Amino acid sequence: MDEIRLIAYLGNPGSEYARTRHNAGWMISDAGFGRQADWHSRFKGLYASLPSEGKKVHLLKPQTFMNRSGDSVCAAMNFLKLTPKTLLVVHDEIELPFGEAGFKFSGGLGGHNGLRSIASCLGTRDFYRFRLGVSRPDHRDVASYVLSAFSGDEKPLLGPLFEQSARILSEGLDMGMAEAVVKFKKVRIAFPSG
Repeated sequence: MDEIRLIAYLGNPGSEYARTRHNAGWMISDAGFGRQADWHSRFKGLYASLPSEGKKVHLLKPQTFMNRSGDSVCAAMNFLKLTPKTLLVVHDEIELPFGEAGFKFSGGLGGHNGLRSIASCLGTRDFYRFRLGVSRPDHRDVASYVLSAFSGDEKPLLGPLFEQSARILSEGLDMGMAEAVVKFKKVRIAFPSG
């Protein structure tokens, strides 16, 4: 059974990117495991570890900018002597609608430069992902869209969105990836009404 040892939350450093769609991974971290972590600069990113049933789960927020995420992830994996199937990458996903999240193993990269960088560095796409839907833009300029802030309609929903995503992520890790990719393949976040 594949056991996750490294969770890589993808995003871009800098205050101008802090609340953009591409930084959804970091915001999930801040709503979950990252909130209780003691972060240090390491592996070209921010690194922390948490005890989990006698083993450490390593957390990483690459600080290399999205399109060079693999530089940080592979530096950590090489040092920690981990295999690709022990990696979980947490990222934004334009192929899922806003408010939908889920686990996935391997498969396409969906034009995501962070995933492409990691797959290139690892030499395989066979790693786990936790995807948070940010919807596909109406226009062709995907890069500007993912680097922009959430819309006015979306902003009031971000608290529940990231908190529930962090909870689903934690539950998936507890049950194991084989079950999580089935049970939590696509989960609709329940937003408060009104």
